[in-house]
Amino acid sequence: MRILDIVRGTTVDGPGFRTSIYFAGCDHRCPGCHNPQSWDFGGGYDISLEELMEIILEEDFDVTLTGGDPLYQHEQVKHLVDSVVDAGHTVWIYTGFRWEEIIARPELLDAVRNAEVVVDSPFMAELRDTDLLFRGSSNQRLVKVVESIASGSIILR
Repeated sequence: MRILDIVRGTTVDGPGFRTSIYFAGCDHRCPGCHNPQSWDFGGGYDISLEELMEIILEEDFDVTLTGGDPLYQHEQVKHLVDSVVDAGHTVWIYTGFRWEEIIARPELLDAVRNAEVVVDSPFMAELRDTDLLFRGSSNQRLVKVVESIASGSIILR
């Protein structure tokens, strides 16, 4: 996996204390992005699943995957999400892909299927709303993954 950073004990990217993993690479390039340094797919450093899980287990927090956009590394994300869930933690994933795009692409759906929540859609500066919990603009949704897959429609948190 190629990541930029790991932030331990954050309370910003989902409920409760979390370990947030910032992935390198994003082609959405949202105007007003709070983390444009994450756009470079060659930025950051490589880390193995085992190394990441060691940190996650040591911290013992739920996990948030953000970036950049984690879904550009969907194979690695699938293994990470599955490992985190198997260890008894929940996962939130921030992505610029819309839920409709995720479910239309089997490789993206497979990557997120065991996550608790996907915060979907690109950030839109003109829809920025600082009163929203866990997202930056009003077009972004907190999609409950398991419930949405089971029902065949979007279930929001």
